[in-house]
Amino acid sequence: MDMNEIKEIFFQECEEQLAELESGLLKMNDGDRDPETVNAVFRAVHSIKGGAGAFGLDDLVAFAHVFETTLDCVRSNKLEPTQDVLKVMLKSADVLADLTNAARDGGSVDESRSRGLVKELEALANGELPSPSAAAEAPAPKAAAKPAPAAAAPAPKPTDDSGFQPIPFSFDDFGGDEAGSDLPAYEVTFKPRFELYSKGNDATLLLRDLSRLGEMTIYCNMDELPGLEELDPEGAYFFWNVTIKTDKGEDAIRTVFEFAEWDCDLTIKPVDEAAGNTGANEELPMVPVPFDLSILDETGAAEDVSGAAAAETAAAVAAAETASNVTQMAAAAARVEKKESAAAAAAAAANAAAQNNAAGAGQTIRVDLDRVDRLINLVGELVINQAMLSQSVIENDTTGTSSINMGLEELQQLTREIQDSVMAIRAQPVKPVFQRMSRIVREIADMTGKSIRLITEGENTEVDKTVIDKLAEPLTHMIRNAVDHGIETPEKRAAAGKNTEGTVRLTAKHRSGRILIELADDGAGINREKVRQKAIDNDLIPADANLSDEEIDNLIFLPGFSTADKISDISGRGVGMDVVKRSIQALGGRINITSKPGHGSVFTMSLPLTLAVLDGMVVTVAGQTLVVPLTAIVETLQPEASAIHSFGANHRLISIRNSFCPLVDVGRILNFRATQANPVEGVALLVESEGGGQRALMVDAIQGQRQVVIKSLEANYTHVPGIAAATILGDGRVALILDVDAVVGASRGQSLKAEMSLAAVG
Repeated sequence: MDMNEIKEIFFQECEEQLAELESGLLKMNDGDRDPETVNAVFRAVHSIKGGAGAFGLDDLVAFAHVFETTLDCVRSNKLEPTQDVLKVMLKSADVLADLTNAARDGGSVDESRSRGLVKELEALANGELPSPSAAAEAPAPKAAAKPAPAAAAPAPKPTDDSGFQPIPFSFDDFGGDEAGSDLPAYEVTFKPRFELYSKGNDATLLLRDLSRLGEMTIYCNMDELPGLEELDPEGAYFFWNVTIKTDKGEDAIRTVFEFAEWDCDLTIKPVDEAAGNTGANEELPMVPVPFDLSILDETGAAEDVSGAAAAETAAAVAAAETASNVTQMAAAAARVEKKESAAAAAAAAANAAAQNNAAGAGQTIRVDLDRVDRLINLVGELVINQAMLSQSVIENDTTGTSSINMGLEELQQLTREIQDSVMAIRAQPVKPVFQRMSRIVREIADMTGKSIRLITEGENTEVDKTVIDKLAEPLTHMIRNAVDHGIETPEKRAAAGKNTEGTVRLTAKHRSGRILIELADDGAGINREKVRQKAIDNDLIPADANLSDEEIDNLIFLPGFSTADKISDISGRGVGMDVVKRSIQALGGRINITSKPGHGSVFTMSLPLTLAVLDGMVVTVAGQTLVVPLTAIVETLQPEASAIHSFGANHRLISIRNSFCPLVDVGRILNFRATQANPVEGVALLVESEGGGQRALMVDAIQGQRQVVIKSLEANYTHVPGIAAATILGDGRVALILDVDAVVGASRGQSLKAEMSLAAVG
């Protein structure tokens, strides 16, 4: 694997980390204060920074480092994640995504915006913005004035702006049995090289993450620290010896250092192995380094330290050191036998736990999408050949009970299972697309000065990846339309008695073999008088046109239509909703609008789950073979003469269980025949379409129900009104897949283009 492949994998993982980052920040914005959520957000930024450092992406590393520092303040409860704080962090997540895309694609990022956010993040990290947590911690220094135990020195003041404060403790309790002594222990030696710091990594953050795995003792070795005149400011002189007790195993420890392992010397050994090599190394005393922390206090408090107090402190340190040495030497002899007997069992338990964790975690592999597409195409050909084979056997075998027929049935079932399994590989949740909409809402809300909250539901609803890839564009235009035109300004909402914060709700769900995506807002709804007048002014409809509310609402999908009073960066050019309709129709879907003035609008998109296969009913119409999608069919019935009723000059109704339903001659609509057929001689398919209600489609005969492979008619021929796609039947003939919604629309007066008669196609 070359470096380019490794880099591509890194950027793929960055997409996952960025999704995890935004998801966590949105949860925090909704009030989630679970420490695991905060840790997940921190880990996402830390992982991106570590990987970027390995590839020398300095701009990405620098921004991620500042972002990570601020998140660490939230994680350590130094910064309260208020709405204002999270607003800055969500914007920072957007910039981090832009920097990642620029590093991958070679683009550029708005430097003024990124610099501004860096300053805001640094201000938050330095506590410059007021927060409840800062107010609560304000009286903390007074607590240090309380009398301390005689054996310990007074608590020093914080030594820097980060709030670090040494805590005095006693070594007297080291001789007893410690909590967690049965856990496996590891000796970790962590020696950073100067490259680690040059790439933006921080040794203290790595050690802090390590401490979350279990109980840890740490010793900083400063033997290699040179004199001041020989000191290299960019050098790395400290290294750390760590003893950690954890049940997570060695792999979890290495995971902490996974992005820094190339820039440091790291050794990890079980305690029993390390003890055998060094002679009970874990019992070596850690000698305190005499150091006057008051010299770091810029207020000059060091001048107040008297000679007598310094002498008392030195004596206390020496006494603690002596007590510690004696205690540890005495305890070592008592514990070494116990550790030797328990070491093997502890190591075995650690290995078993690691194996269980590995087995329990879902294992995934990355596969190039082209390979999956080729596999799906091959499965499609398998379905076609299986249908052709079945057709040949049926035509040449009249008994229907031969072993060949039984084998074909098993082959058909197996082919269906293979096809379902392969399609499941391409199925992905809509969550990545929904998460992208959050950024669009934030940016447009800032541009328009509105306060808007995006609520998403059904993010785990799965659909074919081809559909997901083409969803982003129409959803983007719909979101922009809802925020700019739908949601009112805070002043207008307050005057109308509404919450000043508008709500946009994005929902996905499965229904009848399709996916429904709804975008609802609680804004002002569609101003139908304004829409109608705009359409008249733009010569889109005649002034005396008699339109229903539904027809007026659908005017916003016309090319060039816009109700914006002036052209802006958001709207005014009349291309947004036109793009939405064309994109949805290209996917074989449909879109409907429901709007109530003063209460908001709901846009509903109905899309196929996949663009590869469908279950259909094969029918005959005027000598032509058509396939009707099974998801659109409610029932089939044989019309009787008494159930047929004329309505007007050219319309007929069919009575179905004491209700009347329009009867649509598919052959007449598609220009297969010049006159309407006799309904009694055919079969009626009761279908249901979005916005069109129920219709009874009249066909000549039903051949059967089959699963067919969808082939694009536009790619191989041209767009044909009333036809969604084509397929190949078992006998090798090409059959056209009916666009039920287009046929229903034509029955309601929306005539198909006369020049696209299907008589020439068939």
